[in-house]
Amino acid sequence: MASEVELFLEMMAAEKGASRNTLSSYEADLRQFFEVCNAKCQNISPEDVEKYIGALSLRHYTAKSLARKLSTIRSFCKFLMEEKILKNNPIADISMPKQEKNLPKALDFACLNALYEKSKARKSLSSRRIGIIAKLMFSSGLRVSEAVELKLSAVNFAKNQIMVKGKGSKERIVFFTDEVKKILQDYVLSDRPVFLEKNKTSPYLFPSKTSKSGHITRDSFGKGLKRLGLECGLKAKQIFPHALRHSFATNLLEKGADLRAVQRMLGHESIATTEIYTHITPKKLIEQAINAHPLNNFDISRKKEPI
Repeated sequence: MASEVELFLEMMAAEKGASRNTLSSYEADLRQFFEVCNAKCQNISPEDVEKYIGALSLRHYTAKSLARKLSTIRSFCKFLMEEKILKNNPIADISMPKQEKNLPKALDFACLNALYEKSKARKSLSSRRIGIIAKLMFSSGLRVSEAVELKLSAVNFAKNQIMVKGKGSKERIVFFTDEVKKILQDYVLSDRPVFLEKNKTSPYLFPSKTSKSGHITRDSFGKGLKRLGLECGLKAKQIFPHALRHSFATNLLEKGADLRAVQRMLGHESIATTEIYTHITPKKLIEQAINAHPLNNFDISRKKEPI
């Protein structure tokens, strides 16, 4: 089993460009699957998959988590079939759990500014850096992994843009505001050197002396953001790293941005992923659709069919 999983992870990294975090999730899911089923790769059956689903259901996993784990098993079985290790697809007739749309409420500019001002008021460089990253994510729609791993060389201050290498090593350009530009420039000149080891350099915009990765970790940023949010009177479920990217997309659509443009800025491979944000601002989008409709000024009540 171990060798097949290793080959699968190597394939996902080399051919699909899967990130370290994605590969770690795949490995954990597959380890859990084989712990429950104790099956050999060449003998995985639909009963094994159903047993796995049953075990996860008893542990009260959400539909979203179940769907993600089943997606891992589906990809792994497909790989085994392509490698002639497994003859039949054991997950072919197993449907994914139906997921409820449970999108968080978007943060507005007032909430973000409150977070940033709170980060400055604490007079801690670490807290201030949390506020700066939050501002950047809200302004550009970066994923948290993209923000913490951002290279200084990827930031073009002259053009207010960042070259991002996202999921699958796909590159895209995102933009930031003049306000964020000034904040980042001040940070690079004054605060950033404090986070560097003595007489050492770092390629990262947000380096760290303590993390093995050499940059601030997602966990560290998440915990810092949560503290600031609670101090600002926000509820715990309102403030987490992805809420910033979520708010970026929601605010763009509310201001009339084209869905395809938002898709490109977020780095979504499919427009269907971006479309989830249309459920958040239906009234605004409906108004835009009516105003742009080719029959907007057409009074259908005065038109009669010819006899």
